[in-house]
Amino acid sequence: MLVSSYNSLLVLFSLLVAILASYTALDMAGRVATVQGRTCYWWLAGGACAMGVGIWSMHFIGMLAFSLPIPLGYDPALTVLSLTVAIVSSAYALWLVSQKTLPWRRLGAGALLLGTGISAMHYMGMAAMQMVPGIQYDPMLFGLSVVIAIAAGGAALWIAFRLRRHTHWVRPLRAGAAVVMGCSIVGMHYTGMAAAQFPVGSVCGAAYAGISAGWLALVIIIVTLTILTMALIVSVLDLRMEQRTSLLTSSLAEANQELTYLALHDNLTKLPNRILLEDRLAQAIQAADGGKGGFALMFMDLDGFKTVNDAFGHHIGDLLLVEVARRLEVAATPNATLARVGGDEFVMLMNIAEPADAATVAESTLAAVREPFDVKGHELRLSTSIGIATYPGDGANQHELLTNADAAMYHSKALGRNVYCFFEMSMNSNVHEQLQLVHDLSMALERNELILQYQPKFVAPSGPVVGVEALLRWQHPVRGLIPPDAFIPLAEKTGLIVPIGDWVLDTACGQLKQWHDAGRETWGMAVNLSALQFTHERLVHTVQETLARHDLAPQKLTLEITESTAMRNVEESLRILQQLNNMGVRISIDDFGTGYSSLLYLKRLPANELKIDRGFVCELAQDSEDAAIVSAIVALGKTLDLSIVAEGVETAAQQEFLTSLGCGSLQGFLLGRPVFAEQLIEALAERDASSLMV
Repeated sequence: MLVSSYNSLLVLFSLLVAILASYTALDMAGRVATVQGRTCYWWLAGGACAMGVGIWSMHFIGMLAFSLPIPLGYDPALTVLSLTVAIVSSAYALWLVSQKTLPWRRLGAGALLLGTGISAMHYMGMAAMQMVPGIQYDPMLFGLSVVIAIAAGGAALWIAFRLRRHTHWVRPLRAGAAVVMGCSIVGMHYTGMAAAQFPVGSVCGAAYAGISAGWLALVIIIVTLTILTMALIVSVLDLRMEQRTSLLTSSLAEANQELTYLALHDNLTKLPNRILLEDRLAQAIQAADGGKGGFALMFMDLDGFKTVNDAFGHHIGDLLLVEVARRLEVAATPNATLARVGGDEFVMLMNIAEPADAATVAESTLAAVREPFDVKGHELRLSTSIGIATYPGDGANQHELLTNADAAMYHSKALGRNVYCFFEMSMNSNVHEQLQLVHDLSMALERNELILQYQPKFVAPSGPVVGVEALLRWQHPVRGLIPPDAFIPLAEKTGLIVPIGDWVLDTACGQLKQWHDAGRETWGMAVNLSALQFTHERLVHTVQETLARHDLAPQKLTLEITESTAMRNVEESLRILQQLNNMGVRISIDDFGTGYSSLLYLKRLPANELKIDRGFVCELAQDSEDAAIVSAIVALGKTLDLSIVAEGVETAAQQEFLTSLGCGSLQGFLLGRPVFAEQLIEALAERDASSLMV
């Protein structure tokens, strides 16, 4: 027999290629198992090629490491066929491990087919040498090589199936498994080589007509490394992209879930909002119509919350609302929906067997809210007014039920608050009247129904006139002249106060410009700002535009804000007032003494004027307590270098007392009633020309 030998370097390289091919096979198995759809077939095809080329390359590098004392070569057709067998066997293996389960019977069949395929590739490659006479094989070693191939194939399938999922330790485990698999494949190859015997005088028929072993080794090494490296790089990059996509998808799903939650829940109390309540209400109506019992809708409005909010600020008010929501949740029945539908308005939707069940919940709710709240060290007390509507009976749809429950709630307030009322049909008339008034108010600007009256302001004690205050009235086509107390709260609640306030400012400034042009340049104009208008983002810009449009000096405009509005959010008020003050506009703190001002903040406000509330003036002569308060306010104003204006002056005694205290300006029915612009000059002319005309 011819004596064979091996190139140690190529043998070592064949082992490294086998390990790299095994690792690639494990990685490809993981990719094929995790992808879906058509992508799975692309990974299966690419993985089969990379794995098959790797195993086949290991075999041929091992063959090239083998040498005999005769020239050797390889038949191209058989060589390509052996490569095809390797790729087909690899494809089958990857398909097998990509299945959801791998029972022992399927594992055994797969090991047999994969081992047979590897053996066929090996001995087909040996046959490509076309030895004459043919190669003789030792039966024992031949059989052992096939057994090793089948065992190695089974082990490879089992390991690939177990390590196909991407976990924290999967890559180190795959590396260790690749070493075991690579050694098994190399063991099979060199066992098969050891089984081959070449008789003396043998000739390689492919030595000259086949592929030259000299350059084949270099080509196979380069191509194999390139294919395996590219396969691993593509796999790693695709895995990272998949992980990032998965992370992005997860983040997007979380964001969508959060957005959905925010869209359906109140941001402050985390209770369901009106949108979610209406959805639950629609479901409840559908269930009740299906014979699953009735339900009650309980509309709650907090009594005294506005006072707390004005006194302690929005921050304390918000914390109080959160505490109220928690108590209402405790008082609610199981499976009830408690929603916040407005600033201090809550609605509870609950299943009931009879109206008495709703009454029981309402009583426990009243008791829960009556208990004092401890918010940031402040002991706060509230009550609630509750209106109850039931289904069926008090409404056929969501809108009617909510409207009727709201009507019952307003009836509770009219009864003295801190009570509950069930809806009755007679309550609807007042609700419909309010709704009609809101509708008419929304059209009032367009229909030119809003008008201004002007009340003069005099230098104490009786003149001359230093300016006027613009007072809003509504000339309703049916109801007649409506005073502001009857519609301003509705305008505030609906947000109509902002465009109405802009109209008042523009109209008043336009009228002042006419008086200036008529020779009364010393007059100024006072305009009241509502709380909502004061905090509107375009207020400063609107004032600036209005003054420029009518060519008025900013010093001729006085903006009056109530004390409680100025103190509601002090830092924000300071910012807005400072901007107005920088323009030159005068600032007056209206109704001073009725709120809860802090002197620490008051001295920081860029105000020019304090206006004493008429409530202190009306009983001034008889009530020494009011006199003391007014004296203190005047003294405070002088200390802060502020002008003092007293409103509501109706008697000569009030006029004399306020003048003696040092009030700079007076305003009231004694001196001049609110009149329309065209009547003001005539009214002033009736007074003594020497003391009242400018």
